[in-house]
Amino acid sequence: MKIEIDAAKQELVLYDESKVVKRYAISTSKKGLGEKNGSLCTPRGRHIVRAKIGAGQPRGAVFVRRRPTGEVWTRELHERYPGRDWILSRILWLSGKERGKNRLGEVDTMRRYIYIHGAPDSAEMGKPGSIGCVRMRNADIVELFDLVPPYTPVEIKEK
Repeated sequence: MKIEIDAAKQELVLYDESKVVKRYAISTSKKGLGEKNGSLCTPRGRHIVRAKIGAGQPRGAVFVRRRPTGEVWTRELHERYPGRDWILSRILWLSGKERGKNRLGEVDTMRRYIYIHGAPDSAEMGKPGSIGCVRMRNADIVELFDLVPPYTPVEIKEK
């Protein structure tokens, strides 16, 4: 298995060998692509799924600091916490593979807490809107989570 994220198309493609298994609409950073700490950009290059978090949680489960809060996202909950960065359902925590580009120092994807994760129903897919992570529909991240093992390669491309 292998994941390719095309930021220009706002699409995540899951491959088995060279065969396309599934395509998903996503949302990367509204600030564009970049690797620097504090940039709020989506990092480019080669990564791996370093950790899978949320197995067995309900669809829409709310996570804070990678831990389920016991809440499940609803519009009412969203209205109660309007500024919250919603991380829902499942987390695929990414780690960079390219030293100096997306690994270690000022460009470390894992230390930046960059995930592929579920988002509220109101989050628009197919256009940039996150603060660095790769957002997906909850049904899509649950499906992807079950399809990929830890250490699955992930490539984030501009074009």
